[in-house]
Amino acid sequence: MNAPTALVFAVLALILTGPVPAMLSRATWPHRTPRAALVLWQAIALAAVLSAFSSGLAIASQLLVPGPDGRPTTAPTAEIDALGLPLWILYVTVLAITLVIGARLVWATSLVAIKTRRRRARHRTLVDILDRSAGETSAHGTDVRVLESLDPIAYCLPGLRQRVVVSEGTLSNLDDDELAAILTHERSHLRARHDLVLEAFMAVNQAFPHVVRSRSALGSVQLLVELLADDSAVRVTGPRPLARALVACSGSSAPRGALAAGGPSTLVRVRRLATPGSTPGVATLAYLASAAILVVPTIYVAVPWLTELTRLARHGS
Repeated sequence: MNAPTALVFAVLALILTGPVPAMLSRATWPHRTPRAALVLWQAIALAAVLSAFSSGLAIASQLLVPGPDGRPTTAPTAEIDALGLPLWILYVTVLAITLVIGARLVWATSLVAIKTRRRRARHRTLVDILDRSAGETSAHGTDVRVLESLDPIAYCLPGLRQRVVVSEGTLSNLDDDELAAILTHERSHLRARHDLVLEAFMAVNQAFPHVVRSRSALGSVQLLVELLADDSAVRVTGPRPLARALVACSGSSAPRGALAAGGPSTLVRVRRLATPGSTPGVATLAYLASAAILVVPTIYVAVPWLTELTRLARHGS
């Protein structure tokens, strides 16, 4: 791998963390095909991480300049003599930035996972203590907990001990179909483990430097998982009961780490329910784009590295 390869991957990483998420977040077609759009978002995020690391690895390979015997040297003085001090400093700086991003990604992933699970565990214990369902739990499911509040509230707590939390106001203000829609929506989040998708995007968002990362990626993915849960509810109750339930719970909030039925995206979601329809052609293109974003850079980086490993193996033997 050479310096142009490193530059290509560096530019690709910057594009995938800045302009591409910004453009995709402004598009409306993902609302019609949320599953395909979510796959595309995941492919973009993963390709951005891989491109950043590939750029650093390509630079690292330039530091291993061939010695007199043809084997790569790891002596800094020999590398400086071969590359020149300015170029050597540039390569080392880029490699250091890549290592920092990698360390930040590992740290952010661990931090998000630990804090989120601790927060959920505390809140799960709290809702179990404050549960007002009494004998009504069996009617709605053993995972349902009812809070004493006149405001309609609905959210879920993912994890090994999952909970769907509603309020007394939710039970009294929603009819049977509306309540079924809300419960199906929340259980869809739990079943699909949308929380893990959101955690991954939170970690990537924190790992990349503030000047290059996109602020819109996480918000777009949060909307998409809500749309997917809405689609699950629509298949059970139809769009109208879900729309009425979403409006009723639009003012509800949820603790950090939970997934609420209402929120700032309610208006967009209700409008979407009023104009149902899918675009399979667009979904197919999104899946193809996802594959291309991942496969092409992977091949581009794998072939040179396999060639380099083969060369080193020959010299080593």
